Amino acid sequence: MNTAARMESSGERSRIQVSQATADLLAEAGLARWIIPRSTKMFVKGKGEMQTYWVRKSHRSINPKAADLDSGMNTLDEEAETDASSERSEEENNGIEGMNKAERLVAWNVEVLASLLEQIVGSRGGVVNQIQTLSEAEKNTVIDGRTVLDEFTPVIPLKRFDAEELERRQRTTTVDIGEEAKQQLRNYVSTISEMYSDNAFHNFEHASHVTASVKKLLARIVNTDAGNGLAASIPTDSVDLVDLAGHSYGITSDPLTQFTVVFSALIHDADHPGVPNTQLVKENSRWVKIYKKSVAEQKSVDIAWDMLMSDEYAALRACIYQTEDELRRFRQLVVNTVMATDIADRELQALRKARWETAFQNVDSSYESLDNSIESEDRKATIVIEHLIQASDVAHTMQHWHIYKKWNQKFFMECYSAYQQGRADTDPSTDWYKGEIGFFDCYVIPLARKLQSC
Repeated sequence: MNTAARMESSGERSRIQVSQATADLLAEAGLARWIIPRSTKMFVKGKGEMQTYWVRKSHRSINPKAADLDSGMNTLDEEAETDASSERSEEENNGIEGMNKAERLVAWNVEVLASLLEQIVGSRGGVVNQIQTLSEAEKNTVIDGRTVLDEFTPVIPLKRFDAEELERRQRTTTVDIGEEAKQQLRNYVSTISEMYSDNAFHNFEHASHVTASVKKLLARIVNTDAGNGLAASIPTDSVDLVDLAGHSYGITSDPLTQFTVVFSALIHDADHPGVPNTQLVKENSRWVKIYKKSVAEQKSVDIAWDMLMSDEYAALRACIYQTEDELRRFRQLVVNTVMATDIADRELQALRKARWETAFQNVDSSYESLDNSIESEDRKATIVIEHLIQASDVAHTMQHWHIYKKWNQKFFMECYSAYQQGRADTDPSTDWYKGEIGFFDCYVIPLARKLQSC
């Protein structure tokens, strides 16, 4: 009571003050950046001096007008907004002009995810039922004692191709996921954006750039129309649906798969610490004691998943999945996709290389049974999805020079900042160009060739 009374008397108008205990809980949840320590400590009778904290003020508003800001892979670059502006109505442009950059990124991500949710709901005939019956299954998606990495599986069973369903989904132009689900999606994306640290590179703008990139890559293997968030540049009537599905290893069969890959891109670096996993291990971070390896990636999944499972996002979850099978597939795809972004772990990279070779080795399909053929397609789809997110995560290395230069400079500044803080052993400025050449030779070019071959 003494603490509460003293905090109340020392508070300020329109500001939230929290105690050290609350600050510690926020730090444990990875949200330390939400608070700032007060410059002076307060005196509490019987306890002495106490440090308290202000909750940072948020200047982001949630604008329901989420006009499409993207005109290709350069979505998030300032020069692209001029072209995008010319394609929007005057009303839409007025809404966009009132937003700051962070709000525009949130709005764009909401637009993409909402359009994919409409595809999911459209595939069910527009039906969205409440999912209280799945509450137990939702609780069981995360098992005590198991980490996110423990859930990784080399083959994810995807939904089988149904040409009639795909055609019905494409004809659906009046699907509405409902205002409640839309608002929950806006709130979720906005909160995820707040969970990104103010790193030079691993920030919410990077997550949005990865989202834009994976959206573009998916459009190359997914038949879409102009109303879909994955709109392709080719007319849909020139593509044979069955041929397309076979060429994409079944990824076209399930809008839930497409949504999950984009969703995973959005959350994949949430609360990134601005240093690599190797540094976290060296510092013996408390997260290392929980996850052992792929620390940043596993923490991102846990943070984003825990938030999605809260009661305030029930309507949003009902749009994503309606059955336990869909819930399991959604969870498994999130795990595999985000875990694939850990490209520094040599053991994981060796396993991915072996899985790629297994999936795409020359096998005489005439001798495959139906079960083996289905498993083979799922194996290929699983590894292709992982490589799509990997390519998207470093998409700036495969885009225009000015985009590469922009993001490379951001990454350098993040690494240099870590060095200045004593969180890196070597000064990155001494041999940065050699590291970049090695990265292209050993990772970027081989990755691009794999995607080209499949």
